[in-house]
Amino acid sequence: MPRAVYVLALGIFAMVTSEFAVAGLMPQMAGGLHATVPQIGYLITAFAAAMALGGPVLTVAVMRLAPRTALSVLFAVFLTGNVLAATATGYGTMLAARIVTGVASQAFFGVALSLCARLTRPQARGRAVAVAMNGLMLGTLLGLPLSTLIGERFGWRAVFWSVSVLTLVAAGATLAGVPRLQAAPSGGLRAEAGVFARRRLWLVLATSTLIIGATFAAFSYFSPILTGLTGFSASAVPPLLISYGAATVVGNTVVGRLADRYTVPVLAAGLLLNLLFLTGFALLADVPAAAVVCLLGVGLAGVTMNPAMVTRVQRTGNAGPLVNTVHSSFITLGVVLGSSLGALAIDAWSLRGPLWLGAALAALGLLTLLPDARRHRRTAGERGWTVARGCTAGERGRTVARGRTAKTGEDTARDAREAADSK
Repeated sequence: MPRAVYVLALGIFAMVTSEFAVAGLMPQMAGGLHATVPQIGYLITAFAAAMALGGPVLTVAVMRLAPRTALSVLFAVFLTGNVLAATATGYGTMLAARIVTGVASQAFFGVALSLCARLTRPQARGRAVAVAMNGLMLGTLLGLPLSTLIGERFGWRAVFWSVSVLTLVAAGATLAGVPRLQAAPSGGLRAEAGVFARRRLWLVLATSTLIIGATFAAFSYFSPILTGLTGFSASAVPPLLISYGAATVVGNTVVGRLADRYTVPVLAAGLLLNLLFLTGFALLADVPAAAVVCLLGVGLAGVTMNPAMVTRVQRTGNAGPLVNTVHSSFITLGVVLGSSLGALAIDAWSLRGPLWLGAALAALGLLTLLPDARRHRRTAGERGWTVARGCTAGERGRTVARGRTAKTGEDTARDAREAADSK
């Protein structure tokens, strides 16, 4: 695996640490900015909205730059946002800082994942994405508790100064570890955006949204569920969430090794497992041992689908930064969708509601995979019929050759139909 992929993971870790920092600093920031805790909560929403809406816009702005230059620009924007947050004296300044960092973070994801595709063979892209996305998993595992610890000991401003230093380290590592590459050949914004005319791409993006929405419908409310339903004390929740984060690191590594060869089967297995674990959690939330098993299961089979999701999107659209950034926006939409609908589910069905909601979203995600599953089964059937027909080695060779010719013709016709459908 190229060294540059690990360097990109460090940059993603810095971005995710900044994203999650506010969640652990709400009381301190509310006091320091003369704001209410709900107002501080809106900073999280603003960050997510900036990622989803502003990230693609900034990606378009840096799309024509060489990858290393584009990453350096994004690091500079991200650093500016964190310094602004560290020095903010009022709520309005902090809100602006979170918007700036959110936009830069999303664009960084898109450019970094596109660069992973350029640095590795097509057969190893899923694994490369998994290595880079370990920055996200480690940000979940370590970023939030470290930010909370620093905030409690040195004040909330120290957290954003720490992220600023981490950003400088990641930027320096990027300049040293990412090779000089020319900007990827492109036909301009119209050519990059042209892939979004493909109907199948929108279905693929919907799958990613539902996978993340199913997970975050539950994850967003693990703390009240574990204390209010399962009966754990508040002090037991942080170790359980750390265990959840460790499970995501393991799952991400496993999925990364399988994503290239078994993209759709991995996604189907992940959604099915997530459906089972979320259903089990909803039914057995009052049984501590079962609840912990289900929580770890959601960690193994939830956000860990990212390598397979990215691989599927790149194969359906392309590996360009705009497609990757828009995909990240749909993932962010899943976070917003899951967490917001989860709150409504609590009002309607108590604390078990988010778990049932997550299971329902996972079931919908499985439905979006059906067209690809049918296509995969049809292709496998054609290959099996072709090989089974041959009796002698010579006949088998001639039969396979004829099958390949026929399959090529069928693929050409199918591609023509899909192109017509996309118009």
